[in-house]
Amino acid sequence: MTQHQPLTPDTDYETIRAAIAYLSETAPDHLAFDRFSRAMGLTERQLTDLFRRWCGLSPKSFAQAVALDHAKSLLRQDGSVLDTTYEVGLSSPSRLHDLFVAYEAVPPGVFRARGAGIDMVWGTAPSPFGTAVVTMTEYGISGLGFADGTTTVEQAFADLANRWPNARFSRNDAKIAPAIARIFEPGSWSAEQPVRIVLIGTDFEVKVWETLLKIPVGQATTYNRVAQTIGRPTASRAVGAAVGRNPISFVVPCHRVVGSTGALTGYHWGVPRKRAILGWEAGVISSRDAA
Repeated sequence: MTQHQPLTPDTDYETIRAAIAYLSETAPDHLAFDRFSRAMGLTERQLTDLFRRWCGLSPKSFAQAVALDHAKSLLRQDGSVLDTTYEVGLSSPSRLHDLFVAYEAVPPGVFRARGAGIDMVWGTAPSPFGTAVVTMTEYGISGLGFADGTTTVEQAFADLANRWPNARFSRNDAKIAPAIARIFEPGSWSAEQPVRIVLIGTDFEVKVWETLLKIPVGQATTYNRVAQTIGRPTASRAVGAAVGRNPISFVVPCHRVVGSTGALTGYHWGVPRKRAILGWEAGVISSRDAA
């Protein structure tokens, strides 16, 4: 792999993405740090600084954070996560709730009309996981996806816009940038000023997404447990489909749903990015616990 020079916060994710691909093939206990850094075209110091800047963890701690045994340990803690989420004090670092999201579902008529008569703004800005592409209505964020070396901005926008085929879209990066900055800056997450989102989907999909919003940072659940929570215990496959159609990636944390064995199963924006988000969140928890 060629040398990555210079390393900057704006370009970190491209290197992180390559690192995650490497880690996905190497168990944490067998990670040879010198070989890992050489494979990335970096010195050991550069690689360590990169991971600490990006998520606050060492490369090995990051690898452990998204390892299968870690996912399994999270699942063992999940007995009542979805039922008792709001009973735990919000001041607890380990109970940091995602962005303190305020949400609403669009009226059925708007959903049936697929956005007819609605004006939406879209734009892009850097994020820890590549270029974030966001759509917004006057009510809040309606879509969030990612562009990177394999998905162009135009493709990511089309993926989001196709959910609202009859809406009118205009691009305004300057208006979108502050919203993206708030979403990916844990220090800006506030119960007093929540990130507002608009959930667009069938009643079943909205129930699934509302359930995902109750999974705290550092926890995980399975498709089957989500199905049980919404009162449809035999609908695991349908839950999986709804999770895959989640229009607001990261904010609605579909990345925290794993297979029944703890395996990091498919993610609309790529399993490497799912690994990246889980590892980054482990860094958020670590820094909050240390504060």
